[in-house]
Amino acid sequence: MPDAVKVGFVPFSTAPGAILVVFCDDTLKFGAATRKALGAAANIVKRAAETYQFKGKSGSTLDILEPEGLKASRLIVVGAGKLSAIKDNDFFKLGGVVAGKLRAGNNAVTIIAELPDGAIKPDQAAAVASGLRLRAYKFDRYKTKKKDGEDAALRADISLAVDDVTAVRKAFAPDAHIVDGVITARDLVNEPPNVLFPVEFARRAAQLRKLGVAVEILDVKAMTKLGMGALLGVAQGSTQPGRTVIMRWNGGKRGEQPVAFVGKGVCFDTGGISIKGAASMEDMKGDMGGAACVVGLMQALAARKAKANVVGAIGIVENMPDGNAQRPGDIVTSMSGQTIEIINTDAEGRLVLADVLWYVAKKFKPKFMVDLATLTGAIMVALGTEYAGMFSNNDELAERLTKVGLATGERVWRMPLGPEYDKQIDSQFADMKNTGTRNGGSITAAQFLQRFVDDTPWAHLDIAGTAMGAPKTEINQSWGSGFGVRLLERLVAEYYEAKR
Repeated sequence: MPDAVKVGFVPFSTAPGAILVVFCDDTLKFGAATRKALGAAANIVKRAAETYQFKGKSGSTLDILEPEGLKASRLIVVGAGKLSAIKDNDFFKLGGVVAGKLRAGNNAVTIIAELPDGAIKPDQAAAVASGLRLRAYKFDRYKTKKKDGEDAALRADISLAVDDVTAVRKAFAPDAHIVDGVITARDLVNEPPNVLFPVEFARRAAQLRKLGVAVEILDVKAMTKLGMGALLGVAQGSTQPGRTVIMRWNGGKRGEQPVAFVGKGVCFDTGGISIKGAASMEDMKGDMGGAACVVGLMQALAARKAKANVVGAIGIVENMPDGNAQRPGDIVTSMSGQTIEIINTDAEGRLVLADVLWYVAKKFKPKFMVDLATLTGAIMVALGTEYAGMFSNNDELAERLTKVGLATGERVWRMPLGPEYDKQIDSQFADMKNTGTRNGGSITAAQFLQRFVDDTPWAHLDIAGTAMGAPKTEINQSWGSGFGVRLLERLVAEYYEAKR
């Protein structure tokens, strides 16, 4: 899809366009460049703020049409709140707030990237630009006409007036690729399942070859030869054959251990023979949110030429209930050789991940593996939709994920693992069952996955509440959020990448 907005950078001295956007703090003060641009209109802002009780609270806005003494036909004042309380991630939100005030046809917008204490730093200005693009995203490619009152996708040329154009452009260059990766992930999650089935998903992942990513697609024959009986057991109920896609970005030192990311890619999940209820089953087109994140992440890392060796692996299937579908009571043999009794065919994502995790651990011997999966409704019972559940066998990896989650706003909350939970998935007929009791469902799912990582440092992110249908935010108004791309890109950049 074409990008909704184009963001460029210009000097402070540039004359404003038809719409001027400025920032103030909670005392309604402006920076020097902003005051110069406003001129006599600054008095109008003061009077309007009194009339509308605008206090400059973070994210609040004051919208003034045809301000006297200003060439711009519209002035938007955005509150940044108390200056001492502003965090770097807040600049994403400020960009999103601005985009939320614009409408289709607003094609000449100037934003003065300044706070009362001076020009916004280059990386902060880049965050404002990223927030603009993320908020402006809209998935409407299948709409042939708009309903009355329905907003069309924003199309705008936005100029961000900054103190140092060269420095901001340099800061934004990698951020632009990260935003592209998030948008790719959102597009994949939002696509309908009759369009994005496993073979098509694999084809789209293969497009990363254009960026220098090595892509290998394992078909049913190849997976059968490898012994991926757990994944293939899920796929066998669909007329759409499953796929495993291995993506490799070799931007680090030759021969250095890679880091690895694994995504669950169930393009549609009926529950199989243990069929789901009809209500909201259409949402199960998003059961591939983990795989979408991995593709978006690999795109972002490759496009910005990350100095790291990275493996991205996704298992892609449909879980359907036809006459060839696996049954409750079936026993399948995973690639690891461990056998699994199928208790509930709707606990299918862990079966897909089991084989892909084992494959990655044994073939690539990575420094760590992080898997992402819209795995359990139980995680939403525990954490709602504000945090992803995190399970890990490695304290350092868990601490790093927590830290970058707070920095990016894609937050994770560590949940427990322990041998006591293993008892729930012990089977009297096989090495394990694919599901335990109702209690602790997200934990027993993680315990199941842990049996397929061997000694590899590993973290499992249950993103059922954050990847699709999550609450709208300042930087996301989409059903598919693209959750995880910014989180994991920051993890690689801060801890596992040679200094740029």
